Amino acid sequence: QVQLVESGGGLVQAGGSLRLSCAASGRTFSSYAMGWFRQAPGKEREFVAAVSWRGTTTYYADSVKGRFTISRDNAKNTVYLQMNSLKPEDTAVYYCAGRRDYSGSYYVEAYDYWGQGTQVTVSS
Repeated sequence: QVQLVESGGGLVQAGGSLRLSCAASGRTFSSYAMGWFRQAPGKEREFVAAVSWRGTTTYYADSVKGRFTISRDNAKNTVYLQMNSLKPEDTAVYYCAGRRDYSGSYYVEAYDYWGQGTQVTVSS
């Protein structure tokens, strides 16, 4: 079993930056692909970014490409999401997810473990 705890959310003005962190418990973190998803009120949960087990391959939604960067530190059992040039449409609850596979995925149903989420609000 893997437990995921997100942190780093908050309120930021448009154009600003935030860095989300996701701390994972368990010894098998380094063998899991990890992802970030988000869910805005009244909308479905959507893919944001993912990273392979070694951190060598990354995946991004078109809406965040060039602005967000996903990375991981397997020694610290932590995955990060650096968010720059934030826009009001980035406002959502952001979820960290773990997948029992070496490769990341764009699909919600491909992930086995989820955190509780952290709120990100971008004001205009």
